[in-house]
Amino acid sequence: NYIRWMEEARVDYLAQLGWNLEKLEAMGAVSPVTTLEAKYKRNTTFPEVISIWVTLTEFSGVRIKLRYVMKNAAGEEVFVGQSEHCFLDRQGRILRLKKAFPAFAQALEEQLPRQA
Repeated sequence: NYIRWMEEARVDYLAQLGWNLEKLEAMGAVSPVTTLEAKYKRNTTFPEVISIWVTLTEFSGVRIKLRYVMKNAAGEEVFVGQSEHCFLDRQGRILRLKKAFPAFAQALEEQLPRQA
C-alpha cells in the first residue's frame, strides 16, 4: 500500500498547490512516474493511522522529484520514498513547464527548499 499512498499523497500535494490532476489533464498535461525508490522501515497494521509528508526536492522544468516520509501515530518513520515524474502532452511529447505552463512552474519553484 505504501506505493499507492505515495501516489495519493502526490495528487493531494499538487491539489494543495492549486494544480490538481484534473486541471493539468484538462490543460493537456500528464505526469507519469519515471523513477520510484522505496525504503520500508517498519511494519504497519491495518488499523494504524499513517501520516505522510511530501516534499518537492527537485524541479528541472521538465521533471519533478518528490520525497515521502510516512510515520505512524507514535511518530516513528515506517517508510521513506522518492518518486520522479516528467510532464508530457497528449501526444506523449515532453513538456517544458516554464514555457507551456509558467504559473505551474512558478508554483513548483516556490516549493523548492532554499539554498543557504
